[in-house]
Amino acid sequence: MAGNNLERMIQLAEEFFQTKNDPMQLSITEKTMERLREIDPSTLMEESDSDGPIAWVLLIPTSGRVMREFLDCRISEQDLLDQTEPGTRYDALYLCSALVLPEQRGKGLARGLIRRAIRSMLDRHEIRALYTWTFSAEGDRLAEATAREFRLPLFKRRDSHRPDGDEHG
Repeated sequence: MAGNNLERMIQLAEEFFQTKNDPMQLSITEKTMERLREIDPSTLMEESDSDGPIAWVLLIPTSGRVMREFLDCRISEQDLLDQTEPGTRYDALYLCSALVLPEQRGKGLARGLIRRAIRSMLDRHEIRALYTWTFSAEGDRLAEATAREFRLPLFKRRDSHRPDGDEHG
């Protein structure tokens, strides 16, 4: 039964982000997860119960240059990852995604995972800015609360390339 939540999380992620229909978004594969771990061990954080994951967050530390190119819509999330070299010190942090099972929402799980990841990264990197590309009002609020808590400026990517015509954020 331990895979039950995992299957639900994967389905929820695809329904919400629709990555298969959006080439600008990062598709999470084993290879992607390996690359993320090379960049920083705290990029992927998870909260689980006996049935598997109930909350996931993904944060990617990058350079300010990569941040600006992404915010200006010159590169995709995959490009952002490809242009982030492991083993360097980063000064920007992309708040990529947070996902919580519906029955677990409102408990502060995503915020706690993000807080833990950022604190860990701050031990290794001089993060000076946060950036995001939100898909919901909840995501916007989470990013803004995170920026306030860590006293960092928050920059947002704004574009409307989604296949269904919806604006991000």
